Amino acid sequence: MSATQEAVLATVARILVEVIGEEWADETPIELDTSFADDLELESIEFVALAERLQEHYGAQVDFVGWLSDKELDEIIALEVGDLVDFIVAKL
Repeated sequence: MSATQEAVLATVARILVEVIGEEWADETPIELDTSFADDLELESIEFVALAERLQEHYGAQVDFVGWLSDKELDEIIALEVGDLVDFIVAKL
């Protein structure tokens, strides 16, 4: 993993802890292969909060909502943290 990926993963993990709560994050380590649906059980409202916080941190260049809107439902369900990290790294 590159230094950029590590930094983005740390930022995404911190934001996810803010969104889902520390208790949940203590039980489920947030790594590249962590699933949003199966491991973190993110609800749609939490995806909205995640999108808002990502935009606050990275600005308009990381259009999380636009990226998600290009995906089919089964792709969204299968998303892992690493997919989001790769998307952000590609946009930076």
